[in-house]
Amino acid sequence: MNLLYELQRRIAAALAPLTDDVATYATMVRPAQDARFGDYQANCAMPLAGALQQQPREVAERIVASLDVADLCHPPVIAGPGFINLRLRDDWLRDRAAELLADERLGVPRDAHARHYVIDFSSPNVAKPMHVGHLRSTVIGDALCRILRFLGHRVTSDNHIGDWGTQFGMIIYGYKHFLDADAFAAAPVPELSRLYRLVNQLSDYRTAQAELPAQQQRLAERLTELAQRKAALDPQDKAGKKELGKLESSLTALRDELAAAERKIAAVESDSRLKSLAGAHPEIARAARSETAKLHAGDAENTRLWNQFLPACLDMLHAMYARLGIAFDLELGESYYQPMLSGVVEDLERKGLAVESDGARCVFIAGNAAPFIVRKQDGAFTYATTDLATIRHRVDVLAADEILYVVDSRQSEHFKLLFEAARLWGYDATAFRHISFGSVLGEDRRPLKTRAGDNIGLESLIDEAIAEARKIVDASDDEKANGRELDDAARQRVAEAVGIGGLKYADLSHNRDSDYVFSWEKMLAKEGDTATYVQYAHARVCGIIRKGAVDRTALRAASRPIVLSEPEERALLLQLVRFAEAVSEVRHDYRPNLLTQTLFETANLFSGFYVKCPVLKADDVATRDSRLALCDLTARVLSTGLALLGIDSPEQM
Repeated sequence: MNLLYELQRRIAAALAPLTDDVATYATMVRPAQDARFGDYQANCAMPLAGALQQQPREVAERIVASLDVADLCHPPVIAGPGFINLRLRDDWLRDRAAELLADERLGVPRDAHARHYVIDFSSPNVAKPMHVGHLRSTVIGDALCRILRFLGHRVTSDNHIGDWGTQFGMIIYGYKHFLDADAFAAAPVPELSRLYRLVNQLSDYRTAQAELPAQQQRLAERLTELAQRKAALDPQDKAGKKELGKLESSLTALRDELAAAERKIAAVESDSRLKSLAGAHPEIARAARSETAKLHAGDAENTRLWNQFLPACLDMLHAMYARLGIAFDLELGESYYQPMLSGVVEDLERKGLAVESDGARCVFIAGNAAPFIVRKQDGAFTYATTDLATIRHRVDVLAADEILYVVDSRQSEHFKLLFEAARLWGYDATAFRHISFGSVLGEDRRPLKTRAGDNIGLESLIDEAIAEARKIVDASDDEKANGRELDDAARQRVAEAVGIGGLKYADLSHNRDSDYVFSWEKMLAKEGDTATYVQYAHARVCGIIRKGAVDRTALRAASRPIVLSEPEERALLLQLVRFAEAVSEVRHDYRPNLLTQTLFETANLFSGFYVKCPVLKADDVATRDSRLALCDLTARVLSTGLALLGIDSPEQM
């Protein structure tokens, strides 16, 4: 049972005689912030009083008079201006504990109406190592897949890899002109990645060279304009001051663009080898685009190279996902949809949606000045075309009810246009959702990068996480009163669970819309809101059960009554009962941090219980068995919750 939903349902019944907008007011039942005032609180009387033009306490009294919760709660208490406080009956909690002990789902109901979700996440470009920028999409997407499946939905995870885009033109050009054959034979993917970076750097250099004079001129013109406006500004002109501020902000952006261009130029011109290569390949950007066009047109040599490169690239990606414990149902990259793109544009044209604009074919969306380009002037297709083909496949072939795109927030405008174009095209019965997220930042609050300014490789990040976790595991095991419990192999397994779990949890525990600062110290801390803290709580429970030689299956089957003699026992049991709420709440707005918060609070409450309530040395057998049952439930909630996030829960740490 989802207790919160049940209380909201009963409040809704009491609200029905008072308002037609029952749903809005019923959702104002939430867990109480302060346990002194109860377990749940309904705050609907105050806003409803305004609509009814009555006193809030009077409205609260009318709600309470019709509220039927006697089987769940003590009599409701009205506090302050009209808060309705609800405290659960201890006998109801004890009965619920018995149900949870026997329930492998820990009280989490399956959603009444199962849907087919297609979840698009991770989606790296092949031939380039995955970096820290791929972490959030990958772990958020995987967690959503796990949670939605647990709630009874059919889920198809799709890794829409970039295996056909402009980077392959750069790689092919680099392979033909700059290949280190020995390096390629020894390790193909790092060499292909080097070739991509080299061609990209030389292309950026030429572009920066070409654009630099115009950037310098724009900056000079803006500086002159700023000086003139400052000289003419009336000190009392507030609007003028505001416009001046905007101009100064635009100057900052121009300076940043100019500085970036100058850095790109300096990086090449300060390196004799790079400068020589740039001189020998003056049209490198155009030539790389030509290689892409040849590949897309079916050129035999470029197709052969693409087929040669792809298996090794995919093997590298699969090895990375295996380390993270992540698998996909589908891995349909851009190349899969290439044969469908002309048909997409033709269908859009037939329906009058794709029209000519400056030589390109575009879909115009009402309210948006920028068109959604589906075919460029040179005849090339775009990401928009591929994404529309993907939607057609996911709906017509996979029969998706809802498609989630776990992609960073910078792509919000693209998805807004994509979804509207798809609806105009006829896919208005399918739900589309952009699950946006912020960036991973370094301590300087800039996107996390290496000292050289490159994106940090995901493999090196995982390696370092495990290495740091191994130090913690070694120290913790060495400090145990009776000596170390784990051999080296076991320590390494735990270090991998803690290190990779720490990476995932650090990401998932933040509101996905927010940027967050990456910190090794915070990520692996044994105290605070970390995977390590939650995993340690689970291991502590398992240690109690192991020390007491307790048969957990027999414990659950015994159905002995739960004793609630201490506040810490009741608080822990209430938290365990609320596990179903947390899992269901994630579904509403696709926010895994709601689950991490519950797991952290559960670990916290168990810590208080552990200190105050002896388990194996309890005063009597009934109390001992009751506390063991609470321990067992705690371990199951923690391990199940961590598993839904894709995180392991070691039994020893």
